[in-house]
Amino acid sequence: MCGIVGYAGNVTTPSMKPLDVCLQGLERLEYRGYDSAGVALTAPGMGRVAVRKKAGRLSNLVEDIERHPLPDATVAIGHTRWATNGEPNDVNAHPHCSRDGKVAIIHNGIIENASQLRLDLQAEGYHFVSATDTEVAAKLLGKVVDTVIAETGEPNLLEAMCLMSRMLEGAFTILAVDARQPGIVVGARHDSPLVVGVGDGENFLGSDVAAFVAYTKTAMEIGQDQAVQISADEIVVTDFEGNEPTDEANIFTVDWDASAAEKGGWDSFMDKEIHEEPAAVQRTLIGRMDDAGNINLDEVHIDEHDLKAIDKIIVVACGTASYAGMVAKYAIEHWVRIPVEVELAHEFRYRDPILTPRTLVVAISQSGETMDTLMALRHAREQGSKVLAICNTQGASIPRESDAVLYTHAGPEVAVASTKAFVAQITAAYILGLYLAQIKGTVFHDEIRQTIDSLKEMPRKIQWVLDTQPQAVTKAVAGLVDAQSFLFLGRYVGYPVALEGALKLKEIAYTFTEGFAAGELKHGPIALVDEGEPVVFIVPSARGRNILHSKVISGIEEVKARGAFIIAVAEEGDRDVERYADIVFWRPECPTLLSPLVDVVPLQLLAMDMAKQKGYDVDKPRNLAKSVTVE
Repeated sequence: MCGIVGYAGNVTTPSMKPLDVCLQGLERLEYRGYDSAGVALTAPGMGRVAVRKKAGRLSNLVEDIERHPLPDATVAIGHTRWATNGEPNDVNAHPHCSRDGKVAIIHNGIIENASQLRLDLQAEGYHFVSATDTEVAAKLLGKVVDTVIAETGEPNLLEAMCLMSRMLEGAFTILAVDARQPGIVVGARHDSPLVVGVGDGENFLGSDVAAFVAYTKTAMEIGQDQAVQISADEIVVTDFEGNEPTDEANIFTVDWDASAAEKGGWDSFMDKEIHEEPAAVQRTLIGRMDDAGNINLDEVHIDEHDLKAIDKIIVVACGTASYAGMVAKYAIEHWVRIPVEVELAHEFRYRDPILTPRTLVVAISQSGETMDTLMALRHAREQGSKVLAICNTQGASIPRESDAVLYTHAGPEVAVASTKAFVAQITAAYILGLYLAQIKGTVFHDEIRQTIDSLKEMPRKIQWVLDTQPQAVTKAVAGLVDAQSFLFLGRYVGYPVALEGALKLKEIAYTFTEGFAAGELKHGPIALVDEGEPVVFIVPSARGRNILHSKVISGIEEVKARGAFIIAVAEEGDRDVERYADIVFWRPECPTLLSPLVDVVPLQLLAMDMAKQKGYDVDKPRNLAKSVTVE
């Protein structure tokens, strides 16, 4: 969850650049956690590492440094925290230091054996000032560095990091600096993200590429159970035993620049990212069809024979991604005619799921680092199933450990509440479904082409919603900002949209909200309907399967009769909806199966405007972080 950044530059000329790189990197990483922030830096001649950290937002740290400047440096590390061990305060903030103050570390993850390690160190006379597992690692690393010096006569932070990493249990990425080696930053990763930025006369480390994309677009993946040492002109990678990896380093180019992770004049990142949804869908579709009209997925390296043999698909995901997976279920079952299950990743491996070599597991994650989803895909692969990832982040753990990956190309998503990633994930799932239908021959070639053509029209239709519906959203918010609860109801593909709309209102407006399948209304939820209760209906088109439309209209009538305030998302010209709804968010005509791409947009705007009216930070909702890297 936490954001980490490291920098190593010219060792002969200390400057403010190491600090500037860290602070700018933390600003772009703050979506990963904003309970506290801190930096540590050193340079030749410094007897101890200089550390500064403050509770609260990054701005608190920046203001403190402006009042009391830090010295020039040659290397630096920075951290923005989402608290796991210890409450958010100055003492628990990272970095943490060794007993002698010569070593400082930052950490993302949870060290599960920290309590025992703390007791062992206390028995040796070590004292602790924080409640964090990170301080335990800092004191332990300092001890191991001293042991290496005693044995070899000189400090070796990389060797010490490898030795310590073998002692730790849990999930961690750790970066460290040592005042005795002022030209290097050392890192290690186990079940937590870490990537190298490859520069010219300088190198970088980060929990993701946003940490350093302003300085270099060349990045290198760090594998599981590997350690890395960066200096101004060298990158050294080893495993925790100190051996150099046998595989060639995976170096990739970041396909967006730093400006993509900036607001660019928008009031919030969420507002910007909602308005980037047409482009996100369009980029996810680019290059998917060849000149012969066949879907061509270059990233998918699973043999077609294996895909033809697939007789079941299981989608594993969490939160918003799981609702994208629910939309995928409707589409893939319709086109491919094989059963699709959607599983919450954190429940999946604990219920002894039935997996075979003919099962395809689809892991959906925006960050590619969602720990629950990562552990689920590892379990699936251990059982012999193929895994395909749908992901937005190059170089992340989930696509690296999957058999195949389908990148969404949505660009960086900074707001904690996911918006454009959701529509991009749905689009990728549609492409996957059509690709499997093509391979298995379950859909005629012309029908696949027509569906792709319809998908290509969706960015324009999303833009129509963005251009025409904000006024209706503003009207709805004005009358409902003080509402204590909401119900969201939908059928067929409208059901996962209802769940996602409810989640957005919970996440950023802190409003108690429930999403239900509309058919469940009479089986219990209608008891919640009272005079003035806001109820949001996702209304399917009356075209095609009219029975769905009539059933939802009946549900609207039932709650309307009990005094509910009705908000509907419906197709232009739906007179039944006009008759009963108090407010309507219109969508343009589109195939019902593709309608989630437009139906979710006004619900995202509704949640955002509601949160703004309440005075909340829509980009950084309380208690949440963008990338959930702990189980």
